[in-house]
Amino acid sequence: MTSYKNQLLPMEKVFRDPVHNYIHVQHQVILDLINSREVQRLRRIKQLGTSSYTFHGAEHSRFSHSLGVYEITRRICDIFKRNYPIEKLGKDGWDDSHRIVALCAALLHDIGHGPYSHTFEHIFHTDHEALTVAIITSPETEVFQILNNVEEGFPEKVASVITKTYSNPQVVQMISSQIDADRMDYLLRDAYYTGTEYGTFDLTRILRVIRPYEGGIAFSMNGMHAVEDYIVSRYQMYVQVYFHSVSRGMEVILEHLLDRAHELSQNTPEIFAYHSQLLLPFLNQSFTLEDYLKLDDGVLNTYFAQWSDEKDVILSDLAQRFLNRKPLKSVAIDTPDNPLLSKMRELVEKVGFNARYYTAINSSYDLPYDFYRPELDHHRTQIEIMQSDGTLVELSQASHLVAALAGQGQGDARFYYPKEMTQISPNNANLFDDDYTEFASYIRNGKLLNMKKR
Repeated sequence: MTSYKNQLLPMEKVFRDPVHNYIHVQHQVILDLINSREVQRLRRIKQLGTSSYTFHGAEHSRFSHSLGVYEITRRICDIFKRNYPIEKLGKDGWDDSHRIVALCAALLHDIGHGPYSHTFEHIFHTDHEALTVAIITSPETEVFQILNNVEEGFPEKVASVITKTYSNPQVVQMISSQIDADRMDYLLRDAYYTGTEYGTFDLTRILRVIRPYEGGIAFSMNGMHAVEDYIVSRYQMYVQVYFHSVSRGMEVILEHLLDRAHELSQNTPEIFAYHSQLLLPFLNQSFTLEDYLKLDDGVLNTYFAQWSDEKDVILSDLAQRFLNRKPLKSVAIDTPDNPLLSKMRELVEKVGFNARYYTAINSSYDLPYDFYRPELDHHRTQIEIMQSDGTLVELSQASHLVAALAGQGQGDARFYYPKEMTQISPNNANLFDDDYTEFASYIRNGKLLNMKKR
């Protein structure tokens, strides 16, 4: 009798997908995981959070992304089994007994994400990776029950891929590295749904040149240009989509809204006891895994609609701004200690806004590619290019294009403030016109003036 671990479906099941055309499910355990409560919850969490307020098509979910990561991983396993089996290459080959671990980890890698994930994490001190491991290894979850049916200790094996401690580095790098199934899917998927063509790259070619070796995963030298294309696409997506100033303006509104709710809950918890029960454990900082699994974007949005009618002016106003897409405006800054910033905060206070909740400094930076730097405590897994004789060379050593991008941060720092501060109407006199005029005088061409240049 075939074990549950290797049990195939009577007929392959497919999911229609706009990025990969079809997602192929062949194993019973994968279909059972997809149908689990914890994975289905991901349908109700947007992949790009507040980016849909800037790119209106970006309504896709973490569920569709998780299926996409699974599908890319499945294809890689097929390629490795066909072209680079351990039986032919020895220690540099692929042992297909690791396939189910890889497929399960790929499908479940984002299962710990919460609503508006990164903003929620910052306010309530949650950790989506730790929660992913908890969901996989906690006996009370459906995911654990399914994985535990594979074999004893199997949930822990899958979780070790997430924590990067799994015994096979090929599996770990397949799911988490600088060019992995996760990144390849979210770049293509996010580019598709945001309508940004420059985020696309040649996935088919990359999968043709990917190959295992004893220490992980490498790419054949003849496919280096496809890898370069991927690096440039990642660069463009971070600059144009992930770091978009308007999306970040909405993130600041959301962060301040949750921060205000958290502050109010300490002194007047009755505000939230009636209609925000699912959020109470987080406001009280005493949540359980079950509490976490009940939250999704829809739950928070419902609470925001209720908060928009609350008596607290700041809470209600921030809720309305978030629901009705009224982001804070921003100006690029060179340094957070520019003396003009304190003056601008004073002017924001003077016209009636609470500077704590209506101003912010927000910095977003990421590296399009990083090479191994032993002096750093935490370094990324570098991309290895395999030469024709089997020797490896690190990507930035082989590519002049990537060398120009390697180790160079991208992104910017911005000061956020109420849009009203720079909306001066020449036809309607206002008590604060002089303050608005002074505030606007500190900004030129979208940048905060440098005091030395004024």
